[in-house]
Amino acid sequence: MKAVVLAAGYATRLYPLTVDRPKALLPVGGKPMLERLLERLDEVEGLDGIYVVTNAKFAGTFREWAEGAGARPEIVDDGTTDEETRLGAIGDLDLVIREGGIDDDLIVLAGDNLFSESIAGFPAFALAKGGAALGVYDVGDLDAIRSYAAIELDDDDRVVRLEEKPERPRTTLAGIALYFYPRDGLGLVREYLDAGNNPDQPGRLVEWLYPRTPVYGWRLPGRWYDVGSKETLAEADRAFTGGG
Repeated sequence: MKAVVLAAGYATRLYPLTVDRPKALLPVGGKPMLERLLERLDEVEGLDGIYVVTNAKFAGTFREWAEGAGARPEIVDDGTTDEETRLGAIGDLDLVIREGGIDDDLIVLAGDNLFSESIAGFPAFALAKGGAALGVYDVGDLDAIRSYAAIELDDDDRVVRLEEKPERPRTTLAGIALYFYPRDGLGLVREYLDAGNNPDQPGRLVEWLYPRTPVYGWRLPGRWYDVGSKETLAEADRAFTGGG
């Protein structure tokens, strides 16, 4: 099993913090976010390879961090230098699959997501279901779900409805940037892109996928932190300060 961490964005909403430093390496509770994410991945049984995909602007920074931290991920440079040239999250995922020659079950997660508890149960859940999967989190508020992908599951936890940023939400269950794609389904990423679909926003791939093949929702334990602004960065920092 392999994992891909998506970290090729430019995080302009966090300027000036991210002018010269990638968002995934901003400190949260005294550690770079990426280190906290890798600690969660280290808990996943059977994971034997991690790729961090970034851009040409920050690839050197990530490599310096990895060398200094003794971290083991392979850094993949997507060759882009700004918002106008970026490949998008799904484009980056396709790049890593092709360049890495990945032919294995795959966990995909965003470099700006943090989890208070282990995600080791996620791939085990997906393997037991025998299909693709995504993490789901109850934001607890119909207003809050308007910023996310609203997910509806059946009694078997299969996704039966996904609506990006719904105007009239029917659920508070949000899809988060935590995905599992089985080995035999990796070719669907290229099929999605070849059809001219949006190469950005990783949830769009799931939106396209679930009517075609079973996709299941795994309910995330604990707290989820989506670090997209200075306010959410500060919230995550407070939560993890003193917590290791």
